[in-house]
Order: sequence, then C-alpha cells, then structure tokens
Amino acid sequence: MKTLSLLLVFLLIPALACSTTSIAESLVPSGSVLYQDIFSNSQSGWGELNETAGTAGYINGAYHILVNQPNINLWSHPGMIFTNVHEEVSIMPVSGPLENRMALICRLQDDKNYYFFTISADGFYGIGKMKDGQSSLLSSQTMEANDAILTGNQINRIGADCIGNELALYVNGGKISSVLDADFSSGDVGVLAGSFDQPGADVYFDNFVVYKP
Repeated sequence: MKTLSLLLVFLLIPALACSTTSIAESLVPSGSVLYQDIFSNSQSGWGELNETAGTAGYINGAYHILVNQPNINLWSHPGMIFTNVHEEVSIMPVSGPLENRMALICRLQDDKNYYFFTISADGFYGIGKMKDGQSSLLSSQTMEANDAILTGNQINRIGADCIGNELALYVNGGKISSVLDADFSSGDVGVLAGSFDQPGADVYFDNFVVYKP
C-alpha cells in the first residue's frame, strides 16, 4: 500500500485580522454558523503571501495557495478563537503533483501548535498534530487511502470536528477517521496546502464555514 509520510517544514501566512474570541460560540444554539467566508472580499482577513516558497491570496472568489518548493506547507487563518467546532471547506487542486496536502486546521495556537486534517489528490488522508514544532500523525503512522476522496482535479468537501478531545475528519459528507487528543482546547481555524518531494501543489479553497456542534 502506498503511504505518504508527513514532512515537517511549515510556513505561516500572517492573517490581517487580530485574534478575537467568538462570543457567539457560547450564545447560539447547536448547528448555528459561527463564522463563514466565501472569499469574495479580499479584505476579510486571511492574509496574502508572495515569496519564493509560494503564493497565497484571494482570486476568482476563492482562496488560492501555490507551493513552489518541495517539502513545504503554507497555511492561512482568519484570526479567530474557538473552542468546540465543526468546520468545512471545499478544496480543488488545479495543477501540480497528486502527492500533495490539502487540509483544514483547528485550535491553532501559533505556528508550532495546532491540529490538522489533510487529504491528498491521490486519495490519502490523515489527522495530525503540530506540537512545539514537531509534527505527528494521530490517525495512523502514515497517511492512508480512502475511496471517499475524489482524486485528481476533482472538488472534495472536507470537514473536521474539534469537540472536546475528539478530532474527526469528514470527506464528502461521511466520517472517515477519528482520534482522541487533549493537548489543545481552543484556537484559530484555517486552511493548508503542502508539497512532498515534488513542488507545485496548486490548490483553491472555497465556502469555508465554522459551525457550533
């Protein structure tokens, strides 16, 4: 079985918004939208990047990340704080190698501490954690294949639960993996794209939504 080990080099895209606690999280009923972005407004706070490592920013009503170097992840976040959430985003790789990373982030503390929920364009997935700058997969020792992931340049809708100590990954409406971990209890949300040995991961993200579970 083909496996894709997660590599450790990351670069944070600074968000434009300042971190703020979502008061609505404690006030609204379960199932309510806590935050959403369709990326039609380039001033909504996700930041932009134009460096040797890659580029990121708003384009054509989506958020776009292009990774120009091998073994690099680029990610961005809106500058929010949540505790328990279900988040979703639509992901479309438009070019580059099928061995890539396309992910949601939750409970981001800083560039060295957060959870991630990743799929690849060749049909692999993983749930993992960056803690004190050290990356590890929680769902298994390596990324694993799942038929729910649409491969190639097809659009996948992925979701993630960060509820108490339960972390779960959803792909196209179905749960494909869950783990338990209690290191991080709150933090920001975000999206991530990354490369393995071959650079050129080119990914669009759209219709980002955070729900109260």
